[in-house]
Amino acid sequence: MEWRKPVEAPPRKAKVTQSAKKIMATIFWDCRGIFLINFKERNTTVNAAYYASLLHKLRDAIKKRRGMLSRGVLLLHDNAPVHTAAVAKAAVKECGFEEIEHPPYSPDLALHDYYLFSKLKKDLRGKKFDGDEEVKTAVMEHFTDKEPEYILKGIELLAHRRENYVEIKGDYIGKQQNCFISFTLKSW
Repeated sequence: MEWRKPVEAPPRKAKVTQSAKKIMATIFWDCRGIFLINFKERNTTVNAAYYASLLHKLRDAIKKRRGMLSRGVLLLHDNAPVHTAAVAKAAVKECGFEEIEHPPYSPDLALHDYYLFSKLKKDLRGKKFDGDEEVKTAVMEHFTDKEPEYILKGIELLAHRRENYVEIKGDYIGKQQNCFISFTLKSW
């Protein structure tokens, strides 16, 4: 039942269509480039155990660069529950990583939101993909040709943005200022 005047036509109803499928990728990088791009399997839950397994994959990827683990690995991720859970914290220690503190409620310090993913989305905008494998290939190709300077620029922007954050004592920085090691891509 709905209220309408006797002379009014009933409202048009939108046709329900299935939403686009999504692919989630977690990407880890440093100033020399991408370490790991991991695509989440469908019907898997992102929880602390899942994230802990990603950290172990990251450690294995880092081992391929000689001397990196012995010099120490600083890990920057936000305060999402999967990152702060005991299982994930234990995996960080087990892998020998050290966490860089991420201030609470500071999305403006997430490089992937304003640097890495914005450029990826711009590159993929308007393209049609027939399946998951095509999307995965496009994401991998996007990062394949990136020089270390591309990633380094993002990290430098993060350092600048973090300095601003300290100067303003934690107030929201906003989009007008520039700024960056783990992030999640929710796709199209």
